[in-house]
Formats: sequence, structure tokens, C-alpha cells
Amino acid sequence: MGLNVTILGCSGTYAAPGGACSGYLVANDATQVWVDAGPGTLANLQLHTSLDDLTGIVISHVHPDHWLELPVLYNALKWFRPRPVLPVYTTREVAAALRGFHPEDLDVVFDLNVVDRTSRITIGDIDVRFSRTDHPVETLAMRFDHGEASLVYSSETGPGWSLGDLGPHIDLALCEATMLHAERPDDLPHLSALQAGLDAKECGVGRLVVTHYSPDGDPADYEAEAQAAFGRPVHIAAPHERYDV
Repeated sequence: MGLNVTILGCSGTYAAPGGACSGYLVANDATQVWVDAGPGTLANLQLHTSLDDLTGIVISHVHPDHWLELPVLYNALKWFRPRPVLPVYTTREVAAALRGFHPEDLDVVFDLNVVDRTSRITIGDIDVRFSRTDHPVETLAMRFDHGEASLVYSSETGPGWSLGDLGPHIDLALCEATMLHAERPDDLPHLSALQAGLDAKECGVGRLVVTHYSPDGDPADYEAEAQAAFGRPVHIAAPHERYDV
């Protein structure tokens, strides 16, 4: 089996009613990686896997809608669901912020590893590499490879970064589209749905899933805009949807 990704949350900035912020479960038969841990995603994660079965966690950047379940997960694992130390890979800023919550005994629960745009790691049997995006804080897009299957997650970025920075032959791209293009200020460090679709088309992406869209927006509008630019059907992320790669 190649890879699959389950959407745990897809709202940008704050959660839509009944939704959750950014979070994804990238997995195959042997490995389960929690990618970004925005508010609301811990509850949704447990509908798809056990905390005991997580192989590792990767966090893209320090903005709170992408990582604030980690202090809550710490409490769960330390006091209620003890398990072997769980590897966490993230930026220096997230590592420092997390240690601010639990400065004394964080290492009892998490094996905290700082990564950057040059890092190449393997979690279970999934290879992961990173690229720094066009965003005000250090933000890492990620590519997951297993066998011939490849998945890229953009995290947050402006148009100064491209999915292609993580290499060719992307089977599935999970790409942010924070706003519709007509609503996007020129200096916003995020992509519109149109920009996400154009970049995916230019990079020869096999399938595009649009995520991190406005909790106040109509998902159908984001789908239509991205699809017109991509030139093929586009998926709109929704909690609990799963995509096989």
C-alpha cells in the first residue's frame, strides 16, 4: 500500500462550526503520522486511530491554529494514556513554545526534534523532506514518500513558494487556499484558491485537495475557483474525508 491522508481539520485561523483547525493523518499499513495539530484535531484523530498507534508527529509552524493540541496531548499521554515516548518534528519556534508549557518533564512524553528546510527524516517507513514557504514565520511545507507514492502538504504560504520546490511527480497535493482571489490583498502571505489551482497545474500535480480555507466561506466557491485554474476536478478538504495516494 502507498499512502493515504485523512483530514482531521481544515479551517484556516479558527474552526468552522463543527470543524477543526489544520490537522491531517498521513498513513499506510505500518506508519501513522499526525501532521499539524490545530485546535479540535485531537478529538477527530481518535476517531481514526489510537494514540497508542501514532508513529510520530510533524508540525509545520508556530501559528496557533497548527499546533496548540500538543500541550493537550501531553496531558493525555502523561496522565491518562502512557505510551513509549512519541517523536515530534517541528521548527525551533514551536519547540520553544511547547517547552514553555511543560519546561520540566516534556521529554518524558515527547522526543522533540528541531527540523528545517534542509532536513530529511524517516518516520516509520515514510520518508519526509521539507521546504521553507513564503510565510512570515519559519513555515515548513512537507513531502511524504513511500514506494512510488508521493504527497505534498503546503502548510501556509504566499505565492513566493511553489509546490514544485519539493520536487516533481507529486501524486497528491494538499494545498492551502485561505481566500478567494477577488478577496485576497496583494500582500497577504497566503494563497487564493485560484493561485493554488494554477500552481498545482504548473507543477503537474496528479490530484489537488484544497484546504485551510476560510471558516466563513462557502466550500463550493473555493472548489469552483481552484478547479477552473487547475483544469480538472478538485477536492475540497472536509473533516474525516480520506484520500488514497
